[in-house]
Amino acid sequence: MARLDGKIALISGAARGQGAAEARLFVAEGAQVVVGDLLEEPGHALAEELGSAARFVALDVTQEEAWAAAVALAEHEFGGLNVLVSNAGISPPPTPITATTLDEYVRVITVNQVGTFLGVRAVIPPMVAGGGGSIVVISSAGGIEGTWGFAPYVSSKFAVRGLTKVAALELARQGIRVNSVHPGPIDTAMLDPDAWHGHNVRPTMAAAMPLGRLGQPAEIAELVLFLASDASSYSTGSEFVADGGHLAGPFVPTAWH
Repeated sequence: MARLDGKIALISGAARGQGAAEARLFVAEGAQVVVGDLLEEPGHALAEELGSAARFVALDVTQEEAWAAAVALAEHEFGGLNVLVSNAGISPPPTPITATTLDEYVRVITVNQVGTFLGVRAVIPPMVAGGGGSIVVISSAGGIEGTWGFAPYVSSKFAVRGLTKVAALELARQGIRVNSVHPGPIDTAMLDPDAWHGHNVRPTMAAAMPLGRLGQPAEIAELVLFLASDASSYSTGSEFVADGGHLAGPFVPTAWH
């Protein structure tokens, strides 16, 4: 028996990277998946690749009506909704607070924080009607510790960590579990040079990890799968970290000993 047999999932930011890895794994494990993203061409391509178990929906997570349409698609095409993976997020290049404009700050907060709130709120009615479900909020290691130059991103990721706990308390007796996932550096487009003022940060980040490498989207997808599945039935309101050991403490490479 596949780990997600009978599950119907909506994944935001699913057209590429971590979200696409989650969508592929979910379908492989028996779920039906709504692939939600603003990137329509890769989103449609992924849904076609996944076949009859997937549908694409254009999803701007900052818009209430877009969330309503995504939920309606899941109900119409698959008969309900019992898993949300709130994966969509943005991270501008590192910029000190004094050089961050209000518009730049608000944009990140609107996508990462408000977008997560709208998604969580939108899926509650169908999950309650279906007898329960699992909400997985993708936060970050930056939702647990600060990072220089990332005030908007870190603020948003701390916020969704708090939202997770409030939602877990409010929804527990309705059979809905809510947990947050906190990845460290993952090898996706967020680490491309154009997101870092032209710098290739992958080698430096990999060397700074206790495990000596970047994480892969498929590794985070496995953790998200666990939280979406009934295997995590006694987990709610918790943080699940997959960061290569980063948050364990200051790391001194063996060669320095």
